Amino acid sequence: MRILMVSPYPPLRDGIAAYAQQQVAALRREGHDVEVLSPGPSAAHYHLDLVGPRGALALAKRVVGYDLVIVQFHPDFFYPPGAGQSDRAAVGLALSAAFARAKRVEVVVHEVDYRYGRGTSPAALITRQLWRRVDQISVHSQSEVDSFREAFGVQSSHIRVVDPGATFVPHTPLDQAQARASLGIAQDATVFLSIGFIQPHKGFDRAVRAFSGMGRGGVRLDVVGSVRVEDPAFVRYADDLEGLAARIPGAHVHLGFVSDELFDRWIVASDVVVLPYREIWSSSVMERALLFGRRVIATRVGALVEQAHEEDGVTIVDDDAGLRAAMRREAGGGAEAVVEVQPWPTAAAGRTAIQEQVVLRAARRRGHAVPMGDHHEVSTVVGTGAVSAPLRRLGDVHLPDPGHGRGLRVLVRKVVRKVTAWQVQPVVDQLNAVRRASVESVERASEAGQDGPTPAPESRPGG
Repeated sequence: MRILMVSPYPPLRDGIAAYAQQQVAALRREGHDVEVLSPGPSAAHYHLDLVGPRGALALAKRVVGYDLVIVQFHPDFFYPPGAGQSDRAAVGLALSAAFARAKRVEVVVHEVDYRYGRGTSPAALITRQLWRRVDQISVHSQSEVDSFREAFGVQSSHIRVVDPGATFVPHTPLDQAQARASLGIAQDATVFLSIGFIQPHKGFDRAVRAFSGMGRGGVRLDVVGSVRVEDPAFVRYADDLEGLAARIPGAHVHLGFVSDELFDRWIVASDVVVLPYREIWSSSVMERALLFGRRVIATRVGALVEQAHEEDGVTIVDDDAGLRAAMRREAGGGAEAVVEVQPWPTAAAGRTAIQEQVVLRAARRRGHAVPMGDHHEVSTVVGTGAVSAPLRRLGDVHLPDPGHGRGLRVLVRKVVRKVTAWQVQPVVDQLNAVRRASVESVERASEAGQDGPTPAPESRPGG
């Protein structure tokens, strides 16, 4: 069978690209002739900008002559950013034309917004018609089948559930001992791993905070990955994540390119893979962890519960407290360093002693490094917070609110803000980044002055 795969493709570092590559390999093993069309530069046979109606109409010219067209679908591949109803309607009509020209179309849905199929607007009607033209829709969970049927009016017979890891194969031949030796990890360590693109919705900061106080007795947490796109918010999140991990003993962040082989090597080296996602549909990382028999802790979001159904070694948690409890159990229950909290001082002990306890307990709750034993005094935390207090009081900078209402003045302000935001917002982001960097620098300088020189960062394998 002659097949055209429409998808991002390696060497692009993208979960959908990796999924498509493995599906292509599986189809070729079955004897099919598979060609790949990618929306960007890659190792694919063809490259085509698919965004907007012109991209979809260009695709219509390419689908002729194939027995099957498989589309790895994500809205960003076809719809322009911030697409309104007219844009969605135009793209929907163009994609319908492309699908109509193909002999058979299968769409693997990685993400879709069901709201766009509801209602009676022209865009909603066209969107429903688009999905009805697809011969086979593949999703990763039964709940998505139900949502698709309800939102787009597609018959259940045209929708199937596919295992997201069905075509996955190992990319490393190493066992755990060899993987750990290559990464510089002690053989007797208990290793938690969070791996993937560094983005706020992945929630890796939740894992780092939950790990606070557990980094003793050879227990460690490694966060491994790279920033997918140089979006200022993503870059800032990665910087903040590094700063957070630097304050928590046993936590390590390894930023940098992660090949398929290195990705699997980290999973093999780990004991428990932690998926603290705030938002996601399904997780290829969970599938790769299960491929190597690793235990998994995941949050109850998207279809992860269904994905983990009847899988041994998967723990689903509902919140940060559940995440911390699950990690403690995996660490043996006794790995968390216990910080003895003294009873509140009496009023006679003085205001300073009471304030020291307030600062100490607040630092612990925020996940900051907590003074332990004889190595630090409470005054260390007090002093560090005090020196950065003036900077912290400044707060973040925000664009002025144009106000509310329908008057001409408010309308003009809104228009001016919209027109100038592309120039002003980067300056605002940079000012906030400078303030945060200043706070961190002042606090680190204060800690260095109290505890001695700060050692140079160690070289970290894979980061």
